[in-house]
Amino acid sequence: MRRTRRALFLVTPLVTAVSLLGGPLPALADAPRPPDVAGLQSALTDLVQQPGGPPGAIVTLGRAGHLDVLTAGAADLATGRPPAAGDAMRVASVAKAFNAATALSLVSRGDLSLDETVGGRRPDLPHEWWPVTLRQLLGHTSGIPDFSRGDAFVAALLGSLLDPPPPRRLLSYVDEPALLFPPGTEYRYSNSDNVVAGLMIEAATGRSYADVLESQVLRPAGLTATSLPVGADLPAPYVHGYDVSEQPPEDVSAAIAAGWAWASGGVVSTPADLARFIGEDVRGAFTDRRTRHEQFDFRPGSSEPPGPGRNSAGLGLFRYETRCGTVYGHTGNTAGYTQFAAATGDGRRTVTVSVNGQITPSGAPELFEQVRAVYEMATCAAVARHR
Repeated sequence: MRRTRRALFLVTPLVTAVSLLGGPLPALADAPRPPDVAGLQSALTDLVQQPGGPPGAIVTLGRAGHLDVLTAGAADLATGRPPAAGDAMRVASVAKAFNAATALSLVSRGDLSLDETVGGRRPDLPHEWWPVTLRQLLGHTSGIPDFSRGDAFVAALLGSLLDPPPPRRLLSYVDEPALLFPPGTEYRYSNSDNVVAGLMIEAATGRSYADVLESQVLRPAGLTATSLPVGADLPAPYVHGYDVSEQPPEDVSAAIAAGWAWASGGVVSTPADLARFIGEDVRGAFTDRRTRHEQFDFRPGSSEPPGPGRNSAGLGLFRYETRCGTVYGHTGNTAGYTQFAAATGDGRRTVTVSVNGQITPSGAPELFEQVRAVYEMATCAAVARHR
């Protein structure tokens, strides 16, 4: 690779975790009319033409099984091929929504409880974490430090990009296991939460998390192009992910093995599958009514990176209150990819936005605000076209 290992770390799959609260919403009565699809297409084209912008972008707008697709730029700079709804890609932290859907499906059938503790299911984990409940893990109110922020994790990742450790060992990279705050008292986004939840799923079922994800979520939803790999390879055809921090962009699609993120960010899917998943998840396809009610108990807290409008955190889903209406979903970014997936409360209208560059609020704030504006324009297009 032409970049230094330090430069590659700057696009590591686990983004620095911080709590960012969404700003106030404008009054709906004063809001401009939702943009049309032509305006959204123009915004996508403008995004991929920005200096340091992603080489390509794809948006899906769904309603009851019908999917409209808008694209700009290239999925592969070597060929110029545009992105397609069936292309594989890394969904980054949207994998946390898959993780929560799996856990909540087990809660619905009685194999897990939201009030079960880490100590009750995984006494092999640090005793400081034992009082933390599954509810607090899925809602990012656990206080467990984020392993991906630790110096030990950085060293291990850079020393073995393509050979990830077993999932349990990811948590050993936490520099200090003491909780950051009493469980349930604060919100702080943490990749550790979903790794611990994945380990609790394994303890409750006696099966690997990947197997339970497949049986509880992927297969019932018909997500045949979605998986949780361990290695770095992507199935063809795929949207190539690029490091856009320097020019020309460098292909980092297979630079880091998915196992370094596991349940917190390792899922590979397609825009079409992602749209189907988020609609099913939001409408409650994986849970009973009581569990869905618990999932939709929101508190101030942002996805990472922030989604459109005002953000509030539930259990594995975020509420995004935009000028055009409210949707529920998740965002994510990882080496080479930035993602957004959401649906209306009934799950019938969906929106996904995928770009093949890691655009972050800290690394490229103005460009990220442009990406976030596309999230909102796409949300408005999805909601307005189908009223």
